[in-house]
Amino acid sequence: METSSAPMSVSATAALLREQNAARVLTPKLRALADETRLTLMLLIAERSRTVKELQEATGLSQTLVSHHLGLLREQELVEAVAEGRSNRYTVCCSALTEPVRLLSSLAGLAPNATGHSPAAS
Repeated sequence: METSSAPMSVSATAALLREQNAARVLTPKLRALADETRLTLMLLIAERSRTVKELQEATGLSQTLVSHHLGLLREQELVEAVAEGRSNRYTVCCSALTEPVRLLSSLAGLAPNATGHSPAAS
């Protein structure tokens, strides 16, 4: 493989550094979302804000497990907890993230079904 020996321009170097920094920041966030349970919680919260109890009921998971996963999502600043009485209501961290999470949900409809066959092949 041949590489260019010409130095990068200042603007190209700055762009590369921005991209590397973005990747450094995004990697742990994407790792958090790569877990099926956490992604499920994010998809539910993107629909509307929810309490731990509501997330428990929607997923069938224990309160401890839901809280554990929410803690990891909070740590990555993907969700926020707002006190509501004696519990917390969880929301997506920011409006800018709501639409991409909903887009991820719509991608599930494009995926092959659980049998490993695409819908068109049936």
